Amino acid sequence: MSKTIVLKKRPEGLPKLSDFEFMDESVPELKSGELLLKSKYVSVDPYLRGRMNDVKSYIPPFELDKPLVSGTIAEVADSKNENFKKGDFVSGMLAWKEMQISTGEGLMKVDPDKASLSAYLGILGMTGMTAYLGLTEIGKPKSGETLLVSGAAGAVGSIVGQIGKLLGLYVIGIAGTDEKVDMLKTEFGFDGGINYNSSENMVEAIKSACPSGVDIYFDNVGGTISDAVLFTINNFARIVQCGAISIYNETEMPKSVPVHTFLIRRRALMQGFIVFDFEEKYPQAIRQLSEWLSEGKLKYTETIEEGFENLPLAFIDLFHGKNTGKMVVKV
Repeated sequence: MSKTIVLKKRPEGLPKLSDFEFMDESVPELKSGELLLKSKYVSVDPYLRGRMNDVKSYIPPFELDKPLVSGTIAEVADSKNENFKKGDFVSGMLAWKEMQISTGEGLMKVDPDKASLSAYLGILGMTGMTAYLGLTEIGKPKSGETLLVSGAAGAVGSIVGQIGKLLGLYVIGIAGTDEKVDMLKTEFGFDGGINYNSSENMVEAIKSACPSGVDIYFDNVGGTISDAVLFTINNFARIVQCGAISIYNETEMPKSVPVHTFLIRRRALMQGFIVFDFEEKYPQAIRQLSEWLSEGKLKYTETIEEGFENLPLAFIDLFHGKNTGKMVVKV
């Protein structure tokens, strides 16, 4: 028997534990060409919240009473597929199940001797590629420019800032506690940071932290923080719209500062993106990230929760800022 987590109800506002349901199901016998996977690490990410709504988006919504799906590292427990053998570790978009059958489609082997298994969900996975490709393809950084990152202590933001420093940028991060701001500077090499919870006036705080203005804004949060950034963008600034975690759980359309006059006045670019848009550049991104990681030029931090049964709670905790870096559940 294997435990499975399904979406029982579509959340209204902040997800609740009652929106999820645990089910026991038997694992079928392997057929030719199939492999049995045992989940080892499961990624929880803010974008999953959008898939819980029954709305048209860049990716289909989750179905009710069906398992949720996210990035997972699994061990091959048994195999009747010539491309995989028992004991291999693989990465892929897999169901929230302890055990599951796969044909091998969409799976990529990962090497636990080159990096920790959880790293393949973070800095060497979709998180790292989101940071690298969003910054380089849309941000188009030039040495000496100022990069401002919101959600900077999170999985993507902490990597974006480090890449910015490697590319010669002046980097400021926005986070929610003094401890996180200190970590940005001491652990990740940011030039400075802003605690949005203790800043009475975010417009002035950003102007003070970014005296030369903002050339690139890598936005992971949206909302009032991002509104405040508009007042400090430079001519031809690039706003990389990666996420909007501050408004994912809103039940009404939030009021916001109109961006149009700022973009026109500063001839600025504001572009949303999904990492899947740059799929052909994944190999290049992984090579560069792996090189920097092996050279000790990139650091990463993780918040690892223990236990398959804690997957829903770990996901909910993202919206309370309880993670530092990548949030992963160790099954």
